[in-house]
Order: sequence, then C-alpha cells, then structure tokens
Amino acid sequence: MKTIYKTYKFRIYPNKTQEVLLNKTFGCTRFIFNKMLTERKETYEKYRDDKEALKSYKYCTEKKYKEEFEWLKEVDSIAVQQSRVDLDIAYKNFFDSITGKRKGKKVSYPKYKLKKEIR
Repeated sequence: MKTIYKTYKFRIYPNKTQEVLLNKTFGCTRFIFNKMLTERKETYEKYRDDKEALKSYKYCTEKKYKEEFEWLKEVDSIAVQQSRVDLDIAYKNFFDSITGKRKGKKVSYPKYKLKKEIR
C-alpha cells in the first residue's frame, strides 16, 4: 500500500516592522553559519597534520560571536543557535556520505549561504 502525504503551503504578509525583523534574523543566521564554516575550514588547515589537536579544538559558540558582534543580540537567540545545529548536520551528512553510512545521493561539503531573493 502506498502512503499519501499531504502538504500545506502558507503565504505570510508581514507588516514593515515584521519584515525588518525577519530580514535581520535571516541575515544573522546566514552570518553565523558562514562565520562558523570559515572557522572550521581555518582550523582544519591549521591542524591538518595534528589529528589530536584537531579533535580537542573547541569551536566558538554563538555566545562568543554575540560578544564580538553586538547586533546579533537583536534577533531571536534560537534562530542563531539553529545555524550552528544546521552546520553540524551538514558536516555529519557530508562525512556519513563519504564513508558510506548515509544512504542515497552523495552529499557535498557544506557551502556558504548566499543572500538571494525567493519568489
């Protein structure tokens, strides 16, 4: 028997204040994702030959970035935390894909998030 899935599509019409907050939130989450991805790439290049140092390295959290960039405090903290989780999932999927643990199509290395308009 075949399973049938239902989906719902919603369209929101935010007012100007909500639109500004949504744009800030999307920008901050993209910024955090890209910043953490850059940090991971630089750390790997630095400790490429020393696997123990690479494993024991502690990456910066959102809290550290909020201290450095005050404007990150303007948006919802859960959205910013989710960026880190999304990056961790992207790395996990990539490594599972190349080791054969992940079924399906091969997943590429995590890419930087770009600002683009969705229509």
